[in-house]
Amino acid sequence: MTSVVLLGKPEREIPKLPYEIVYTNTRDMEICSMEIEPILPGKKIPTASESAENLCCWRYGMEIDVLEYMYVKYARVWIPDPEEVWKSAELLKDYKPGDKVLQLRLEEGKDLEYSLDPKTKELPPLRNPDILVGENDLTALSYLHEPAVLHNLKVRFIDSKLIYTYCGIVLVAINPYEQLPIYGEDIINAYSGQNMGDMDPHIFAVAEEAYKQMARDERNQSIIVSGESGAGKTVSAKYAMRYFATVSGSASEANVEEKVLASNPIMESIGNAKTTRNDNSSRFGKYIEIGFDKRYRIIGANMRTYLLEKSRVVFQAEEERNYHIFYQLCASAALPEFKTLRLGSANYFHYTKQGGSPVIDGVDDAKEMVNTRQACTLLGISDSYQMGIFRILAGILHLGNVEFASRDSDSCTVPPKHEPLIIFCDLMGVEYEEMAHWLCHRKLATATETYIKPISKLHAINARDALAKHIYANLFNWIVDHVNKALHATVKQHSFIGVLDIYGFETFEINSFEQFCINYANEKLQQQFNMHVFKLEQEEYMKEQIPWTLIDFYDNQPCINLIEAKMGILDLLDEECKMPKGSDDSWAQKLYNTHLNKCTLFEKPRLSNKAFIIKHFADKVEYQCEGFLEKNKDTVYEEQIKVLKSSKFKLLPELFQDEEKVLSPTSATPSGRVPLSRMPIKPAKARPGQASKEHKKTVGHQFRNSLHLLMETLNATTPHYVRCIKPNDFKFPFTFDEKRAVQQLRACGVLETIRISAAGFPSRWTYQEFFSRYRVLMKQRDVLGDRKQTCKNVLEKLIQDKDKYQFGKTKIFFRAGQVAYLEKIRADKLRAACIRIQKTIRGWLMRKKYVRMRKAAITIQRHVRGYQARCYAKFLRRTRAAITIQKFQRMYVVRKRYQCMRDATIALQALLRGYMVRNKYQMMLREHKSVVIQKHVRGWLARRRYGRTLRAIVYLQCCYRRMMAKRELKKLKIEARSVERYKKLHIGLENKIMQLQRKIDEQNKEYKSLLEKMSSLEITYSTETEKLRSDVERLRMSEEEAKNATNRVISLQEEIAKLRRELHQTQSEKKSIEEWADKYKHETEQLVSELKEQNSLLKTEKEELNRRIHDQAREITESMEKKLVEETKQLELDLNDERLRYQNLLNEFSRLEERYDDLKDEMNLMVSIPKPGHKRTDSTHSSNESEYTFSSEITEAEDLPLRMEEPSEKKAPLDMSLFLKLQKRVSELEQEKQSLQDELDRKEEQALRAKAKEEERPPIRGAELEYESLKRQELESENKKLKNELNELQKALTETRAPEVTAPGAPAYRVLLDQLTSVSEELEVRKEEVLILRSQLVSQKEAIQPKNTMTDATILLEDVQKMKDKGEIAQAYIGLKETNRLLESQLQSQKKSHENELESLRGEIQGLKEENNRQQQLLAQNLQLPPEARIEASLQHEITRLTNENLDLMEQLEKQDKTVRKLKKQLKVFAKKIGELEVGQMENISPGQIIDEPIRPVNIPRKEKDFQGMLEYKKEDEQKLVKNLILELKPRGVAVNLIPGLPAYILFMCVRHADYLNDDQKVRSLLTSTINGIKKVLKKRGDDFETVSFWLSNTCRFLHCLKQYSGEEGFMKHNTPRQNEHCLTNFDLAEYRQVLSDLAIQIYQQLVRVLENILQPMIVSGMLEHETIQGVSGVKPTGLRKRTSSIADEGTYTLDSIIRQLNSFHSVMCQHGMDPELIKQVVKQMFYIIGAVTLNNLLLRKDMCSWSKGMQIRYNVSQLEEWLRDKNLMNSGAKETLEPLIQAAQLLQVKKKTDEDAEAICSMCNALTTAQIVKVLNLYTPVNEFEERVLVSFIRTIQVRLRDRKDSPQLLMDAKHIFPVTFPFNPSSLALETIQIPASLGLGFISRV
Repeated sequence: MTSVVLLGKPEREIPKLPYEIVYTNTRDMEICSMEIEPILPGKKIPTASESAENLCCWRYGMEIDVLEYMYVKYARVWIPDPEEVWKSAELLKDYKPGDKVLQLRLEEGKDLEYSLDPKTKELPPLRNPDILVGENDLTALSYLHEPAVLHNLKVRFIDSKLIYTYCGIVLVAINPYEQLPIYGEDIINAYSGQNMGDMDPHIFAVAEEAYKQMARDERNQSIIVSGESGAGKTVSAKYAMRYFATVSGSASEANVEEKVLASNPIMESIGNAKTTRNDNSSRFGKYIEIGFDKRYRIIGANMRTYLLEKSRVVFQAEEERNYHIFYQLCASAALPEFKTLRLGSANYFHYTKQGGSPVIDGVDDAKEMVNTRQACTLLGISDSYQMGIFRILAGILHLGNVEFASRDSDSCTVPPKHEPLIIFCDLMGVEYEEMAHWLCHRKLATATETYIKPISKLHAINARDALAKHIYANLFNWIVDHVNKALHATVKQHSFIGVLDIYGFETFEINSFEQFCINYANEKLQQQFNMHVFKLEQEEYMKEQIPWTLIDFYDNQPCINLIEAKMGILDLLDEECKMPKGSDDSWAQKLYNTHLNKCTLFEKPRLSNKAFIIKHFADKVEYQCEGFLEKNKDTVYEEQIKVLKSSKFKLLPELFQDEEKVLSPTSATPSGRVPLSRMPIKPAKARPGQASKEHKKTVGHQFRNSLHLLMETLNATTPHYVRCIKPNDFKFPFTFDEKRAVQQLRACGVLETIRISAAGFPSRWTYQEFFSRYRVLMKQRDVLGDRKQTCKNVLEKLIQDKDKYQFGKTKIFFRAGQVAYLEKIRADKLRAACIRIQKTIRGWLMRKKYVRMRKAAITIQRHVRGYQARCYAKFLRRTRAAITIQKFQRMYVVRKRYQCMRDATIALQALLRGYMVRNKYQMMLREHKSVVIQKHVRGWLARRRYGRTLRAIVYLQCCYRRMMAKRELKKLKIEARSVERYKKLHIGLENKIMQLQRKIDEQNKEYKSLLEKMSSLEITYSTETEKLRSDVERLRMSEEEAKNATNRVISLQEEIAKLRRELHQTQSEKKSIEEWADKYKHETEQLVSELKEQNSLLKTEKEELNRRIHDQAREITESMEKKLVEETKQLELDLNDERLRYQNLLNEFSRLEERYDDLKDEMNLMVSIPKPGHKRTDSTHSSNESEYTFSSEITEAEDLPLRMEEPSEKKAPLDMSLFLKLQKRVSELEQEKQSLQDELDRKEEQALRAKAKEEERPPIRGAELEYESLKRQELESENKKLKNELNELQKALTETRAPEVTAPGAPAYRVLLDQLTSVSEELEVRKEEVLILRSQLVSQKEAIQPKNTMTDATILLEDVQKMKDKGEIAQAYIGLKETNRLLESQLQSQKKSHENELESLRGEIQGLKEENNRQQQLLAQNLQLPPEARIEASLQHEITRLTNENLDLMEQLEKQDKTVRKLKKQLKVFAKKIGELEVGQMENISPGQIIDEPIRPVNIPRKEKDFQGMLEYKKEDEQKLVKNLILELKPRGVAVNLIPGLPAYILFMCVRHADYLNDDQKVRSLLTSTINGIKKVLKKRGDDFETVSFWLSNTCRFLHCLKQYSGEEGFMKHNTPRQNEHCLTNFDLAEYRQVLSDLAIQIYQQLVRVLENILQPMIVSGMLEHETIQGVSGVKPTGLRKRTSSIADEGTYTLDSIIRQLNSFHSVMCQHGMDPELIKQVVKQMFYIIGAVTLNNLLLRKDMCSWSKGMQIRYNVSQLEEWLRDKNLMNSGAKETLEPLIQAAQLLQVKKKTDEDAEAICSMCNALTTAQIVKVLNLYTPVNEFEERVLVSFIRTIQVRLRDRKDSPQLLMDAKHIFPVTFPFNPSSLALETIQIPASLGLGFISRV
């Protein structure tokens, strides 16, 4: 017996607590109230020191009298049941002390009398409140007992589909027998970095806890996975290893984590088999140590195996299989490489057909074989070794088919030429005769001689099976050794995490040696588990400073002693194995004699003498002694092993090499493990007395030693426990068998954990959580500032027995049941409050109803009385109406008579008056029409006069405006041809230009006078023409009127006569026409009626057809619109996917680039190790820096293999194409570097030469002339040299012997001709330069005019004398002549240009005339149109005109721009040469001469004040520029004090200057240095948000500047004219724009990662855990795995923290001048991260899925939306990213009962996937008793309705997803020339240009 920590207190009396309690029936929620007696009436609670008889009154940590308070009517209890183990029932009346029977009602409605045990009087266990059912941690249950645990697991497993549950420090995993989507990488990422209690139970949470403790505590860890076959141990261990591989990664490039995972398929194929309980049952135990380095990355692994079930190789029970590898071989027998193995179907071999079930449903053995071979390859097992393994395995199968024929009862033989044995010998490489002989014989050695003895057929079969088992076991160990070699760490291991996958407690109908060893191992593990649990309890109590005492508990050490102690079961078994004639029966008798009646844990069955019973911690197990000795000895004949060792097949002897090196029992192998399944064989040279002994150590002895080693390893680590439970024996998915589950819970120690927890203080609350939960039980005066004291005061009032709780430093500890008691008090108080609220509301409703009824009665009375009054009034009205009718009837008769007479009189008057009025009207009508005719005629005449006048005025205006426009155009052209430009171009030609200007002015004056004369003549001509035209028109009209009047009289007379003749004719014809008309009318009416009928029918048909056409058109239109919308959406999705794919590739590239930089740094460190001698730097360093920008196709990723030289010996195979590419690239770079170096040397030589020339220049007057003459001579010498070269080439061409070479068209001929033309062109250029220099010489002489003629003459004579001395007079004369010719040619060109301009002006005048005519025509057309059409036409015309003008102007502007650029270049060249001349002259003039000579404006260079928006710097200052502007720049100072994007503007202005100089090397170098500098800054300070934001903003601004000033029309729309002048002129930087765009994408992705790292710790706490609305959600009782509190303590993040952080991000981005569209994308990404992380945690946390939490989430989301509104970011798309979270919160709050609710949920949650909706509904947990759970049937309804929805099966959102980013073009309105460079940047070495 052992002592363990538990609390105890002296007894004390509990005072009365008068309470009025209200109870609720949870089924129908009927509320009833009753008064009960004061509870706890002074009973005493015994302490732990009282007698054992009193201890039996304790039930689950509570005393009976205390429980009496809970056993009242409607209380629910658990009662035992033979079928369901435990059933729930409800008390029908209160329990009173002394009652022997409880009146109960089962859940199905059946009443029952439950009899209490008269001895113990134990009451049935109480059921937990509904709000505690389904808890994540079993220790959170208030009542800790077996039925509560079983029910909680069942509810979670069946209703919520949750397979994991905590039980203190144990993770209980129930096998679902179904693939669940809860093991993806997204789930791994969700659990990574989380505390174990913060998320729902999961194997990943245990793995994360182990990983975190290893890193935090610097202590090795172990994960112990146990359970019976089929419970899912192997899968759990596999997922734990996958978690470590995913989270940690490997420390090298060898992918160790992949190898660790790859070991699983190999070990499963050779160590797993199908059993009746499990299709993939592990038939061995294994302990895998995963090694980590100091950075906690996987570096290797090591595996130990335990107790392989070798008997399965030769025997399988019904419906079971052999190991998987055999069936995989048979399924792959048709492969070519397996033909030599001579395999067939699995039903052919004896060793694979015994179970009768060779196929597993849903498993393809051939595919599994492929996976196994791939895993072997990955682990370094070569193909030859693999084929060797398969040969041995095939040999074992063929060995099983070997048969024996009996000679007699003691001997047997193998049939001659037995095919299976022949195949076996061929595969194993041994002699057939030897193997056939020793299969039927054995060797016996005595003291004197050796005998060969035949054996019987039965013994031969056993020997054959033993050999097969031994070969397989040794092969298994060999494979494990090679797997360990492949997983061996190459560097020193810092720590490890062990994963133990070992068999659980087993008990069958027949239990043998294997079950004995398994249960022995479980006894040891259970002991270790108990000690660890007690240790944790003790540490917790000591940490909280709680007084504790010792109690006794059951320990399984006696059982372990029974098995392993001296004279224990294993000792007696080993001793019996050493006996010559030892047998199972004799061993059983020894056991009875030694332990029976001496050890209480050992028993003998009543009806058997060959079995024994051991009382294990889990259950009693009966073991059959038969076979124990044979399995313990594991006999294999030495002669058979010798035959195998002599094999020619190399692999086979390797399997038996280790047997000669058997270790001592206490030692370990070098790898730290003992292979338990290795059976050592006696060496060949044995002593005579030991000849019959085959082994030194038995299986039991080896197993005991290895188990001791395992326990030592586990005790040296921190263990973590996973208990796997098998829910049913039929492998049905999500089916729970209570009986089987209880057996396993008892066997795996879960219930033992519960018992230990219940004996102490299982419920633990922090003071803040207790205060938050039970604040409702406190009065206002009880609440103090100190939460701890407040909780103490309240507890002392609520629980009188202080032994029921203890106060720790940070927590309150409660005995079992006390939380339920507090919850009941809380629920009662809340229920009483609800009743009071209901009472008040019902009273208010009744009063409201009474008032409404009273008002209704009054209204009815009012209406009845009104009706009566209306009836009386109606009677009075009718009486009065009758009288009135009589009066009016009489009046009507009289009045009618009078009216008739009056009407007759009036009719006569009307006829007479009408006749008179009609006559008068006809006369007035004629007069009126005459007036109208006169009015229209006069108006027409007046309008004609007005139109003529208007046209004349418009014509005059057009002429005048045309004249003014011509003048303006002339002025503009004169200004364009201003002589100022020619002054700049040709200084010194002023006189000639002035003369030309005067001539031009005179011609302009003449032209103006001619224009004026022409305009005056046109005006006079137009006025005279209009006068004459008007006179002619007037005369013509008068003449026509006179003619018309004469003709009208004659025609009227003729017409009267004609009309008289026609009148007679018409009267005669009238009669006939009338007759014909009547007949035609009749026929027409008939025809019309028929046509109407047909028309009506046609109309109906037409309407029907039109309706159909409209319907079809509408349907087609709708379908087309839908298709268009769908295609548009699909295209947008494809575009986003492509953009996302590209940006992911960029992200991967940046990751590889960083990896490459790290490796390069490591290599540099390795190279820079100090060595004696001279150090050299890498010559390729300078070229490598700029390589990124030389070619956008050759990336760093391609360059990586070339630059890296791994020091490891094993290198990956080299891609030759890539190598050749890189080699070519290196050679190009070297050539380029060499050319740059040559150019640099040449520049330096030129600089030195120029410096030497300056020093040698004689300071005398006339040096400039000497310089010019020297230059001229140099040019002439160059000319001569070129001529000589030309002659030599021609000579060489003619002297060539081969005629085909010199023939026209030959390659050499073409090359020489090309050289000839190039030389000729260069000669012409040199000639032009000579002419220009000579003209400049003359202009310089004319420009320097002296004041004194004598001085001038003297100087000129001196110059002439010098020139005579040098013989240059002739050349000067020739120069003057050339100059005169040049001036004449210029004058001629000016004259021609003037004539051309005159022609163009005349053409323009003609065009204007035509345009004027066209305008007049359009005006006339418009006047004929109505006003609306006129306006529209005029607008259309004006738009067309303006468009044409704009196009013309744009063409002119483009031409002028090209001309200006060309002239600017020429001007720069000439200005530079003139400046050199002027400087030389100024140096040669003495100070006196400067004072005396007049200074002309032409000779003084004007200072350039109009800055061009460029910055000039020297090439050697480039690194300093990058350093000051990029590497050492502080973003905060720049963002606050300077304009946004200043570094980008400065860099672009530097690029502009390099472009201006046409220096491509400078542009390339600057851009490359800029990009590399930004990358270095981001690598160095990449975790700083301000830095990343700053450089993202500046990179985008730099990119926009390159676009804005690129000269491309699409980017110049918003530029000012001044900005257009600043466009780049020489280089197209489109490739660099792409590189900068990629860089911006990488910076954006880095910014998102920084945002995510900052926001990640805040999101869950601020969005989920923190109670923004205080008091809405209460804290539920929690278990040992404490979750993060929802109460905001110091350091806890809240929603305000998130909003403050968002404000900080937004303000920083705005300060840095980031583009608004880019800010919107960043905000959208931030909100997506917030929504995704929040939703993922919600889906993985059952405690967060409640109605109140939904309200909190919706409030938090509304606050985020408010933030978006404040920042004007509602259109950024950020709100849409929160839609899944919003819908999840709504789902938590909506009603979830009826089909209508299901329909509403399906339509509402369109942003959630089906898996997410079902998960939320499964996780929905009531926080209070008043909430209801979601029924399983409702969830099934939801699943049915959502069955057709096509969405992703993934449960979690991808929180790492980054939306594709775009950079919309955002031009800057800032003028470059206005930018000032602050001194704080330290850029004094650059200057503005």
